[in-house]
Amino acid sequence: MQKRHQNKKAYFEEQIHTTREYVIPFIEKFLPLNASCKVLEIGCGEGGNLIPFLDKKCRVTGVDISESKISHAAVFLKTHPGAKNLTLLAKDIYDSSEDLGQDFDLIMMQDVIEHIHDQDRFMGYAKRFLKPEGLFLLIFPPWYNPFGGHQQIGRHRILSKLPYFHLLPGWLYRFVLRTGGESEGTIAELLEIKQTGLSIERFRKIVKKHDYHIIQETLYFINPNYEIKFGLSPRKQSRFIATLPFIRNLFTTSVYYLIRKNQ
Repeated sequence: MQKRHQNKKAYFEEQIHTTREYVIPFIEKFLPLNASCKVLEIGCGEGGNLIPFLDKKCRVTGVDISESKISHAAVFLKTHPGAKNLTLLAKDIYDSSEDLGQDFDLIMMQDVIEHIHDQDRFMGYAKRFLKPEGLFLLIFPPWYNPFGGHQQIGRHRILSKLPYFHLLPGWLYRFVLRTGGESEGTIAELLEIKQTGLSIERFRKIVKKHDYHIIQETLYFINPNYEIKFGLSPRKQSRFIATLPFIRNLFTTSVYYLIRKNQ
């Protein structure tokens, strides 16, 4: 699995597919995507998620704290017909207010918020970039799901495919990773995710605290990303399990949320 994560171009193509086939339809129920739509992706990485929005002629801005990822995005996106509508920014989002403005129709974060420290603070801060009627799309894997620890980025052939072991106590988790031969960099990354992992329940509390309301929520038993990664057909969570606090986290591999500021 580690090879796939190191192949930036392959990951870029996977992002395009999932966004085009699943994310765009999720948004378009509530927001027409066209030349008048202004879109911001926070944590855009190599920029694959931006392509389908450029295809729709949206004005798109991607921001990421990693200069190397933004450099890859610039290379991958420079030949797109809609490149004139694209802005890429290598910067910490907390230092970006003057660069970005406050008039986005859509902010999106795909598999990013679970990496952010102090998500409570972040959700209060991010709303400044939205128009009053703007939408905020957040997609993330609940922490307690089989691979919520992102252990698939590891190089150990068994541990990278072992579900739920990220739920071990921190000291034991570190010991298992070291015993498995993972690099100190990978161990540090996985332990950081253990600190920042986000449950469905905590996300909902943060949304409510910062005066957003949920306009659409979908829980997936089989993540739409798995279609192109593993050839598995996406499958929504059963209605019964989706109603069970905590339990739903264990069997939900991805959640899609569309939220809006209360007026």
